[in-house]
Amino acid sequence: MSGRTERSEGRESMTGEPGVGVVESGGKRVVRPYGDTTGDGMVQVSFTLPVPHDKRAEGAAVQLANRMGIDPAMLVHAKPMSDGFTFFVVYGRVHHLVDLDRVQVVERDFPLLGAKEVNAVVKQRLRRKLSVVGACIGTDAHTVGIDAILNVKGIAGEKGLEYYRELKVTNLGAQVSVPELVEAARRERADAVLVSQVVTQRDAHLHNTREMSAAFREALPAGKRPLLIVGGPRFDEKMTAELGVDRIFGRGTTPGEVASYLVHALVTDRKARV
Repeated sequence: MSGRTERSEGRESMTGEPGVGVVESGGKRVVRPYGDTTGDGMVQVSFTLPVPHDKRAEGAAVQLANRMGIDPAMLVHAKPMSDGFTFFVVYGRVHHLVDLDRVQVVERDFPLLGAKEVNAVVKQRLRRKLSVVGACIGTDAHTVGIDAILNVKGIAGEKGLEYYRELKVTNLGAQVSVPELVEAARRERADAVLVSQVVTQRDAHLHNTREMSAAFREALPAGKRPLLIVGGPRFDEKMTAELGVDRIFGRGTTPGEVASYLVHALVTDRKARV
């Protein structure tokens, strides 16, 4: 099998037969997508176009898939969504490769602790209850995420932060304005503020987060500001500095991860925040 790579218009392709998962090429580890057989380059994508469902719409979906680098592209599903909108699923082969050594993620840099360990550290080191205020801000009314982290019932069998006896939890619920959140953080003497954002149309989650971080910077001096934490399925965990927050948690985050981070950041590894 040839290990030669080619670069063209920002994409990389490898010559040779499909069927290999991780390939060493030029000192790099690269992988192809997997569909029917390992390394065959097959992918499935779904999208909606603002066109009524007909033959022309199906042709438009295939054309879009071709422009995305899927060739050949097979239209496997098309369904009208409403007047003038059609949902499509396309399956086909791409020639893009993933360079594993260039993948950038935010690794967990703190140990996972159990509830008893969290309580013990807070009690012994902080010598008071750790105050947490949580909310969904702006017009976001989706409390499933914040409730999963804060409410005692938790998620997937893991209890939320209300279960931790050394944590004082205030859940403000949905559609909380930024001024209301700042005031609640003052009133509760919050060590940490947790914000969940599910509504993402027109980047609402980013605008709301920037507004929140700016409000806290204006309202409180650096040494008095709570830890600012946001979470939601559409956040990029690498955007903490850009959004002015201390930590971003993505989908699949558990209450235990959040509690462990709070102990790490506020008790065992106290760092000055600007």
